[in-house]
Amino acid sequence: MKSLRGQLVFFWMLLFGMCAALAVVMLTLYRSSAGAQVAAGRAATEQSCRAIAARYARSAAAPSSAQPQVDLLQVLLQLVLIEAPHVEGGVWQAAGGQLAYAYPTYEGSGVKRDVPVAEQPLIAEMAQLAARTRQPQTDVVRGSREALIVSACPLAAPGNDLAAWTMTRTSSGALAAQDSLRTGLSVLLALVLASGLWLGFILRRGLRHVQRLETRLAQADADGDAMPELPRTGVHELDRIVDGFNRYRLRFEEARMNVRAAAQQHSRDQRLAALGRMTGGIAHEIRNPIATMRLKAENALAAAPERQGQALQVIVGQIDRLDGLVQSLLALVQPVALAPAEVALHRWLEERVAAVAPKAAAGGVQISLHHDLPASAVFDPVHLARAVDNLLDNAVRHAPRGGHVVLAVVQPDARMLLIRVDDDGPGVPEPLQASLFEPFATGRADGTGLGLALAREVALAHGGELHHVPMQPGTRFELELPWRTS
Repeated sequence: MKSLRGQLVFFWMLLFGMCAALAVVMLTLYRSSAGAQVAAGRAATEQSCRAIAARYARSAAAPSSAQPQVDLLQVLLQLVLIEAPHVEGGVWQAAGGQLAYAYPTYEGSGVKRDVPVAEQPLIAEMAQLAARTRQPQTDVVRGSREALIVSACPLAAPGNDLAAWTMTRTSSGALAAQDSLRTGLSVLLALVLASGLWLGFILRRGLRHVQRLETRLAQADADGDAMPELPRTGVHELDRIVDGFNRYRLRFEEARMNVRAAAQQHSRDQRLAALGRMTGGIAHEIRNPIATMRLKAENALAAAPERQGQALQVIVGQIDRLDGLVQSLLALVQPVALAPAEVALHRWLEERVAAVAPKAAAGGVQISLHHDLPASAVFDPVHLARAVDNLLDNAVRHAPRGGHVVLAVVQPDARMLLIRVDDDGPGVPEPLQASLFEPFATGRADGTGLGLALAREVALAHGGELHHVPMQPGTRFELELPWRTS
């Protein structure tokens, strides 16, 4: 049994089992207590007295004769009282007093033949009352050291003044010790019950505190906070664990901040390294438009004035290309400063589809949107829009005429959001896949290769990643974001 709760419950059940056992012991002691002994002694004397009367009625030839037979009475007393331990008895007559006496179970050194002197008045009174009323009589006299029980019953027919009597004693000293034992056991039972109730209270309070901590951790897990601050419970043992957890949380938060700072520094280093690698590409991308503009300008100067407008339009187009290149380079080199906000998710996704819809319609490409997430979420809508727009633009460019592009949002688990852009184009060439997210890595003659690099930077700034997933046919890009609802 490894559960602390199970062990405490088992111990609690054991305590109540001890209580039940003590109750059985107390019931057994009650049966041998003073009241029970008096009741048993009374029953023994009454039963013996009735047995004497019954035997006398069957044995006497003339039960109503004036002179009873003493020898017969003595034999009757011996026969009956031999079966009643610690019970003595006799036969009393109003005219003759004590006619017979017997104590066959007497434990002394000899045979007891004398009626106890101190008890004779009580015996005579009880016998006389029984003979007069013709009804059995019993009296219990309780003393400080013993209880005396005397029973009397009439013999034979009415008109006869004979009465049989029986007597026994119970020891009050032993009874007092048993009463003390019973009192002690009662106190012990009360202590066991109190300890069981106290254990139950402690168990309930401890489990309530543990449940509160579990609820706090579950809420933090649902909210995306992996290391919440736990409240103190007031129980020293639990509070030591809570304080240790909270100290670890502070160290974890500090380490997480350091990791974030290191990740940002690594991202800046990656941008600088990428800038160094793409210097040649930048020079090539700038040299070609400049050469084109120079050639057009020289031709325009040498040509007739009516042809200069066409040359100027070509020059303006090349200037726009250079401006877009410069803007993309600035966005790639500068750190992405996020401004998270609560975003109506479905509306935001529809705007992304609408932004690329004209280009898709011109290319004969169908765009569809699929998602079943909550109504709102929290992220940077501007930067994430640029990333998704670049992915959709690439998908539309690579999809064939009559093809299909799908924008889907799924939630694989409670902490992750996936924005998927699928197309059914020819896919990314295998030689290009290794450098797919590097600047100027492109398979198009008119492309700069900066769109995927910018999208990946936005994903990294959100704490996520951008993945390429080959399909047959087509291509999938998954923009993975740590996600939480608003």
